[in-house]
Amino acid sequence: MTTVDRVLRRWRESKVRPYLHAGAHVLDIGCGDGSLFRQFRGLFATGVGIDPALEHSVKESTYRLIPGAFPENLQDDAAFNVISLLAVLEHIPRSHQPRFAQSIADRLTKRGHLIVTVPSPRVDAILDVLRRLRLIHGMALEQHYGFPADRTPQVFAAAGLKLVRWHRFQLGFNNLFVFQKP
Repeated sequence: MTTVDRVLRRWRESKVRPYLHAGAHVLDIGCGDGSLFRQFRGLFATGVGIDPALEHSVKESTYRLIPGAFPENLQDDAAFNVISLLAVLEHIPRSHQPRFAQSIADRLTKRGHLIVTVPSPRVDAILDVLRRLRLIHGMALEQHYGFPADRTPQVFAAAGLKLVRWHRFQLGFNNLFVFQKP
C-alpha cells in the first residue's frame, strides 16, 4: 500500500467518525488490515472487521478481524449500531447486491447507521493512471463492475434502510451515503 493509498483510505474512514460513540458496536465490511479500528480506538465499544483478503484472524482488546466474505463467514448473530462499507459495494456483482444489502439490514440495530462510500465510475480511469505511475497500489480495480454510484440508494432502500445523507467528497470522485434503519 502506498502513501497515496493510505491517505485516500483515511479520508474514507473519516466519514465514519461522526457515527461512532462510546457504546457503539461496529462492523466494518471490507476492513482490510483493521485501519478503521486502530484510527478510532476508544471511540466505540467493540468492533468486528471482515475481509476476504485477510490471511488469519486477529483479536485485539476492542476489536477482532475475520478472514472471509460477508455475510457467509460472519458466524455470530451480533447486531451492530454502525456498519461501514467503504469502497466495497462497487466490488459486489449486481446479482448479489440485494441479498448483500438485506444481510446488512438484518445485522443493523434499530436506528443504527450504515455508512457507504462508492467512487464515481469515472474515477477508474484516473486510478488506472495512478496505478501505472505506481502512486497507488490499485487493489482490485478490475472488480468494479462499472457500478454507478447513484444506484446505491436503491440497493439499500430495497432492504428497508432510509437514506439520510448523500454527498460527494474527494474532489467529487467519491460519494458518501448514510442510511439509517427505522
